[in-house]
Amino acid sequence: MKENVGSLDRAIRIAIGVILIVLAATGVIGWWGWIGVVPVATGWFKYCPIYPLFGINSCPAEKELEFHEKQK
Repeated sequence: MKENVGSLDRAIRIAIGVILIVLAATGVIGWWGWIGVVPVATGWFKYCPIYPLFGINSCPAEKELEFHEKQK
């Protein structure tokens, strides 16, 4: 699994995920708030399985590596 989630993307995912989980745990929102586990996990592992389907990569190091591989 290549990393495809950059630093800013990662921070936003984790923050939103934690907020959703806290809101669900405190009963402010319904059970659907536990979906926050998904953005936390994708941020933690720096990999989003949806990104390759759309050709998205927010990880700058991986983008540069892909650029150099295409140049060969």
